[in-house]
Amino acid sequence: MTDRFVVIGAGTMGLGIAYVAAGAGFRVDLVEVDAGRASAAEAALRRLWDAAVARGKLTAADADASRARLTVGGDVAEVAEEPAVIVEAVPERLDLKRDVLAAAEARRPALLATNTSSIPISELSTGLRAPDRFLGLHFFNPVWAMALIEVVVGPATAPAAAEAAVTLAGRLGKDPIVVRDMPGFATSRLGVTLGLEAIRMVADGVASPADIDKAMVLGYRHPVGPLELTDLVGLDVRLDIARTLHRAYGDRFAPPPLLESMVAEGRLGKKTGHGFYRWEGGKRQ
Repeated sequence: MTDRFVVIGAGTMGLGIAYVAAGAGFRVDLVEVDAGRASAAEAALRRLWDAAVARGKLTAADADASRARLTVGGDVAEVAEEPAVIVEAVPERLDLKRDVLAAAEARRPALLATNTSSIPISELSTGLRAPDRFLGLHFFNPVWAMALIEVVVGPATAPAAAEAAVTLAGRLGKDPIVVRDMPGFATSRLGVTLGLEAIRMVADGVASPADIDKAMVLGYRHPVGPLELTDLVGLDVRLDIARTLHRAYGDRFAPPPLLESMVAEGRLGKKTGHGFYRWEGGKRQ
C-alpha cells in the first residue's frame, strides 16, 4: 500500500479523518470545494495539533511532521492518481455522494471508501467501474478519540478490499468491526433509535434534555447522552440518517417533528452554537 491518503469533504468528519491519517504517516490530500470551509478546516486542524502538543499527546516535532504531510485543495481532479485510499466524507445525500465517488474513482485509488453512516453501499456503488474496490469506512466523531470503525462490505466488495480496509484501520489506530451492507449498518441503526426516542421524550415533556442525558450516562454508563451526542453529530446529519432509515425500515425511524423543526430553524447543534444545548467556544453551556 502506498502512503497517499485522500479525504474528500472538510466537514467535521473529513477533517478528523485527515488528522488521523496524517498522524499515521500518510501523505494526505484534503479536498474541499468550498473555500471558506477549507480555510476553517485548516484552522481547526492547527488547533487540534496545538492542543495535542499542549496535552503532551504529541511532541512539537511530531505535530509539525503531521502538518507537513497534509495538503488542502479544492478539486479532486488535481489529486495525483493511484493513491492508497480515497475516503468520501461529504453530506449524506445520495446524488452528491455518487457524483463525488465517480470523480474519486477516476483517480484510480487502490481502495475507495465512503464514510456514510446510513446509505447502503449497494446504492452508492451504482455507476462505479470497479465496485470490487469500494466499501464503507464509517468513522466516529471525534475521529481522533473514537477507536471504533465500521468496515461495511458491499455486495460487490472483493475479500481483498475488505482485508485491506481492516489492515488500514489498524494503521490508523482503530479497532474495526466488519458488517454487512444494510441501511444504518450496526451502529447508526442502534444509535439513531436511541437518539430519536430521546427527542420524542423532549417533545413529550418527559424531562429536560440534560436530565434525559444524565439518565443514560449514570444509569447505562454511556459516555455521553443521546441528545448531547445529537448536538455533536449535527441535527441535520441525524435527520438525514433518520430519513434514510425511515425509507428502509418504516415508521419506527420516522423523524420526530421536533427534529425537523429544529433543523428548519438552523438549530443544528454544536456547529451552529445551538441545538438541544447552547455551545460557546466549542463547549456545552
